[in-house]
Amino acid sequence: MLPSDMHFIERGWLSSNSLLLSGPDDTVLVDSGYHTHAEQTLALLHHALRGRSLNRLINTHLHSDHCGGNAAVQASWPTVHTSIPPGCAEAVRHWDEEALTYKPTGQSCPRFSFDDVLQPGTQLLAGGRTWDIHAAPGHDPDSVLLFQPDTGVLLSADALWENGFGVVFPEIYGEPGFDDVGHTLDLIERLQPTTIVPGHGRVFADVSGALVRARERLKVFTEQPLKHASHAAKVLIKFHLMAIQGCPIESLLDWTQASGYLTTLHRVHFHAQPLREWAGSLMEALIRSGVLARQDDWVVNV
Repeated sequence: MLPSDMHFIERGWLSSNSLLLSGPDDTVLVDSGYHTHAEQTLALLHHALRGRSLNRLINTHLHSDHCGGNAAVQASWPTVHTSIPPGCAEAVRHWDEEALTYKPTGQSCPRFSFDDVLQPGTQLLAGGRTWDIHAAPGHDPDSVLLFQPDTGVLLSADALWENGFGVVFPEIYGEPGFDDVGHTLDLIERLQPTTIVPGHGRVFADVSGALVRARERLKVFTEQPLKHASHAAKVLIKFHLMAIQGCPIESLLDWTQASGYLTTLHRVHFHAQPLREWAGSLMEALIRSGVLARQDDWVVNV
C-alpha cells in the first residue's frame, strides 16, 4: 500500500505510529512514540535504517505519545535535524510543560530541542519526496498534516483514524474545538488522499469510509458534549494505567485529583458531583468495559 521508500512502524499504545522515509540523500523519521518505549523505538529504527544514519526528525504534534522518544533519538543521532509545528516553538524553547500539556495530562516527556518549524502552506523535502504541510487543528490546535501528492499518501496523525479521531483537547478546558475537527476532515476530503498513515492503528485506503465514521462520531460529540468529556476523562485514566500498569485504587483516585486536565474536565462539565466520586465512577465504567480490572484493592491495566 505504501511505496518501498516509506517504512511504516505500527505501535500499540502508549506510543504513536512512526513513519521512516528513506530517500537517496536523506532519512527522515515522523513521530517518535512515548518515552517509556524509547529503547524499542531505537531498536526498530536501527533495524529499519540498516546502517544508514538518521538525518531528520519530524513531529506532527507534540503530545507525549508522538514526541516522547525525541530525546532518545537526538542522543543516538546527535546531528539529527528536528522540526516541530510552529505553535509549539516557544513552549519547547522554554520547556513549558504546562503549555506542552505534559503536566496537566499527568504524562511525561524528556526535554528535547528543535531546529526549525513546519510552516503550514509550505512544502518539505523529506525522503526524496516533496510533502505539503497543512494545519490540522481539532485534536490539537497546533497539529499538522503531511501530504505527498504524487503518491497520495497522507500522514493524518490523530486528525483521522480508520475509526474516528483523537480526543479534542481544546474541548477539555472549555474552548471550542469540534468545528476545527470538522474543518480538518473537510481538508482531508479535499486533498483526496489514496492512503492514510494514521497516528494510531493500521495504514488504510478506505478514506471515504473513515471520513463517514469520523463525521458520525463528531456529530455525536457535538450534540452531546458531555459524552466527549467523559470519553476524554476515561482516555486519560486508561493512558495513565497503561503507563504504570497498576496501582492501589486510592492512589489512582489521588492521581485524578492532581491531574490538571481531569480536574478541569470535572470543573467545566461535572462539578455537580464530587470530584473523587466522579473519578471513581469513571474507573468503575472502565472496569465494566473490560479495559481495566480490579484485583483486591488494586486497579490494573488489561
